[in-house]
Amino acid sequence: MQTDIDPRSLIGRKAFDRNGAKIGTVDEVYLDDATGVPEWAAVRTGLFGRDAFVPLEPSEVVDDALRVPFERSLIKDAPDFGVGRHLSPEQELQLYHHYGLDVALPSDFQRPRPQDTP
Repeated sequence: MQTDIDPRSLIGRKAFDRNGAKIGTVDEVYLDDATGVPEWAAVRTGLFGRDAFVPLEPSEVVDDALRVPFERSLIKDAPDFGVGRHLSPEQELQLYHHYGLDVALPSDFQRPRPQDTP
């Protein structure tokens, strides 16, 4: 993802899948505790307001929207861990595996936390 984007500016943006289908709206952004780098976005999907976690890398902001390079069905089937609290290392690994992303966690790995909103 573009590193010059303020993570708070992602909140409220529409999110679309790789085919341009609307997924929902970015509800929260999760930062890595150690680096402060935005790592995950919780996207509110569907009528019942379930949040699906999507990886911000390799997603990108295009035309004021978050473009997630995965199919809508895969995103909607992502594990549901709730929002507003840290993701455990195990939960984060489940998400990486769900999206087929490789991750090598350092020994001092710290959990992502929700971005504080003003």
